[in-house]
Amino acid sequence: MDRPILIGITGGTGSGKSTVAKEIFRSLDEKNAVIIEQDSYYKDQSSLTFQERMKTNYDHPFAFDNDLLIEHLKCLLKGQPIRKPIYDFEIHNRKKETVLVYPQHIIILEGILILGDERIRNLLDIKIFVDTDSDVRVIRRIMRDINERGRSLDSVITQYMRTVRPAHMQFVEPTKKYADIIIPEGGYNKVAIDIISTKIKSIINK
Repeated sequence: MDRPILIGITGGTGSGKSTVAKEIFRSLDEKNAVIIEQDSYYKDQSSLTFQERMKTNYDHPFAFDNDLLIEHLKCLLKGQPIRKPIYDFEIHNRKKETVLVYPQHIIILEGILILGDERIRNLLDIKIFVDTDSDVRVIRRIMRDINERGRSLDSVITQYMRTVRPAHMQFVEPTKKYADIIIPEGGYNKVAIDIISTKIKSIINK
């Protein structure tokens, strides 16, 4: 390959796409791979109050700074390092700090809406959709948001019904048609992950 391989992994919230990304990452030489999370590229909301930031629909395409994400992906594909943003879900805003990310042979991009932007789709070499039942996804989301993001049960359920579920049906589910590979049951599908990892290794070794 004359440039890095860019792999896109998407699916609904709680589908297991992050687990798939990490399992593929572990199956490869970790020194030659890097994971970029679309969640890091939520727009900066420093001009808004905390209460205003809480009202943002974080499952809508407008919530993401795809221009910056695409700029960073192109830099990595050219062999240039980037300063990846850090998003703090407890304050609903970016941190001042950034993470220095160096280009690697394999770049794994994961996020709920990466296939919804044609510019991103055109950069991807492999497009993966993680397809998991909605009841499993909502339970995973509740557990994650309470344990990792400081949310209450009521707030998670309210957000899911008001914005997450409608946004999934409108923006995430339709992007399944762009996927090269659809993985049922998320990170628990070891066979699918092994097949994908083997394919990536075969591309690298050509």
